[in-house]
Parts: sequence; C-alpha cells; structure tokens
Amino acid sequence: MKMFLADTRIWITLLMLCFFCCYSQEKPIDDVVVKQITATGKAVREAFKNGDLETIKLHHHPDVVKALSYNNLRVGREAVLEALNETMAQFDLEFIGEKEDELFLHKGDLVIKQILFGIRLIPKNGDDPFVFRGRTLVILQRYDKSPTGWATIHEIIQPFEE
Repeated sequence: MKMFLADTRIWITLLMLCFFCCYSQEKPIDDVVVKQITATGKAVREAFKNGDLETIKLHHHPDVVKALSYNNLRVGREAVLEALNETMAQFDLEFIGEKEDELFLHKGDLVIKQILFGIRLIPKNGDDPFVFRGRTLVILQRYDKSPTGWATIHEIIQPFEE
C-alpha cells in the first residue's frame, strides 16, 4: 500500500508539473504588454507627424536593424535616424488611416508585429503630396531606456504593389 501511495504521489506531481508547464506556454497575450506596445506605436506615429527625431530615437534600440527597402539596409540607431532625418528634410510625414495588425506575437522579451500601413508624404518643395503604402514586420524588444519599456530592434518594410 505504501508503494502504491508513493507511486501515486509521484504521478500526481509529474502530472501537475506537466499541466503547469503546458498552461504557462499557452496563456493569452498579456494586456499590459499590448498597452505598452500600443503606446509605443502611437508615440512613434505622433513623432513622425511632428518631425520629432528625439522621440523616435527613444523607441529604437541602439542595435536596431532596418531594411527600409531592398537596397537600403540601416544598421544601428544612428544610421536609422540619419536616413529618417534625410527623409524629413524633404517631406512632412503623416500616418494615414488605421493601421491593420496582421500579426501580434509576444514571447518573453520580444514582440513581433506585422502591420499594413499608409504614410502621406508632403514634399517641402511644394510638389503634390503622395501616399506610400506597405507592410512592415517589426520586432520589439524590452528596453528599459524607452518610455514605454519597448524598442524596435528589427524592421523590414515591404512596399505595396498592385
């Protein structure tokens, strides 16, 4: 009888451990993380609209890598900001419409988002404005120096083609 109870306790312990491990991997996305990531996106869009490079800088990790186009890979926050500064010298930028999240995946200290977006570019030389649409895959990493606790560490932009 003692052997049966000992075996039963071992099996119950193993089953509880297995249940806990499986359950913890399948929990829904944390609401706090969703709010932080949403705040990050909102801050970056507002900073684009206002030409605020300092705020944009706060939401990018120092080791960020961005593929802005096929022939335009930027490595490091300063390189990304340099490219953005060049663009902002020629255009005012404004995100238009509601962005559409195609993917939101949270794993530990990383969030992966895939988003459809549109940006109105208003040339500073008086030419007609135009809209750039595309899809972006953004990976954000927990980063204590960001106001929201998250910063972009990698991004790939895919232009929309009809």
